[in-house]
Amino acid sequence: MNVLVINCGSSSLKFQLINSESEEVLAKGLCERIGIDGRLTYQPEGGEKAVSELAMPTHTEAIQFVIDALTDAETGVVKSLDEIGAVGHRVVHGGEKFANSVVITDEVLKAIEECNDLAPLHNPANLIGINACQKLMPGTPMVAVFDTAFHQTMPEKAYLYGLPYEYYEKYAVRRYGFHGTSHSFVSKHAAEFLGLDLNNSKIIVAHLGNGASISAVLNGKCIDTSMGLTPLEGLVMGTRSGDMDPAIMEYIAKKEDLDIAGVMNVLNKKSGVFGLSKNLSSDFRDLEEGMESGNKYAKAAMEVFCYRVAKYIGSYVAAMNGVDAIAFTAGIGENACIVREYVLSYLGYLGITVDAEANKKRGEDLVISTADSKVKVAIIPTNEELAIARETVALV
Repeated sequence: MNVLVINCGSSSLKFQLINSESEEVLAKGLCERIGIDGRLTYQPEGGEKAVSELAMPTHTEAIQFVIDALTDAETGVVKSLDEIGAVGHRVVHGGEKFANSVVITDEVLKAIEECNDLAPLHNPANLIGINACQKLMPGTPMVAVFDTAFHQTMPEKAYLYGLPYEYYEKYAVRRYGFHGTSHSFVSKHAAEFLGLDLNNSKIIVAHLGNGASISAVLNGKCIDTSMGLTPLEGLVMGTRSGDMDPAIMEYIAKKEDLDIAGVMNVLNKKSGVFGLSKNLSSDFRDLEEGMESGNKYAKAAMEVFCYRVAKYIGSYVAAMNGVDAIAFTAGIGENACIVREYVLSYLGYLGITVDAEANKKRGEDLVISTADSKVKVAIIPTNEELAIARETVALV
């Protein structure tokens, strides 16, 4: 079966067409600037990447251009829509309603819409993408795969905040966590790659990208994760502050004459390593170059980021009363050797010794701890699109 995987944003749409038997990517691409002018980037397997400027006033036109590209007589990879057996949609927030992926029905769409308040920038866009696909592919089964679903196994002690309980009852204020599709995929693949029994294992997944989160996975189930009600909580990230004293919001608001929207803009878009490096960059390649050239702000940003990661890993070792494996994934986790080195330098008490030569490598399944280490440490590249395709096939 060929599965079309859709990741829809407010003005963009990423897609991959995956053969579920071979799990190879037949084609991939991106629609950008939807509602502005429109641009389609399309690349078939083994073919050249093509960029086309196309009018995309809505997501429906974007989906149509994706279908046209996939079925094109010269560069397409399927002859017709009949060769696409299902569509898997990434949906950011499922609240407490969804602990698993589901086949999309009218009832499911309504339930996703009811979660819009929890993810106002993402869920409405996800729904637009689903509706556009349903309009153009009415006979094709579709599945919603939720970023939050994997974390729904957290116990109450992990997801409740120290707030009046009525806020949880009335407004569903609790920890939800994100990047769940990645955490699920990586924890399972790490167990397989490292020869562990997933159902009798303690794995910590460090999903480190511009958005970053860590999860504690006990016997295959998430028992805690660093992101919260929103993706702002937890680690210091590319431009997000992560954990902080909430009273800082009031303090900065008064000093800078900001309203709540202004403060949230600072915390989400001007903070993290970008803010700590005095706006040098949120890209760790730039930070590493800055460190090498003696930029003290780049060095501070790098050290704060790595320290926070190490602290979360340590806390999750405590939460699980031990750890068998630590998996680094996502753009920074897979590629930034210096970040892995810095983080692991705090974890010697676990009996971890880093294989310096192995740690210089990037972007592949690889053990970077020495053979005598008590805890296995690995790079495990994430593949959220493949995970969505697998979930979709399992349901349809």
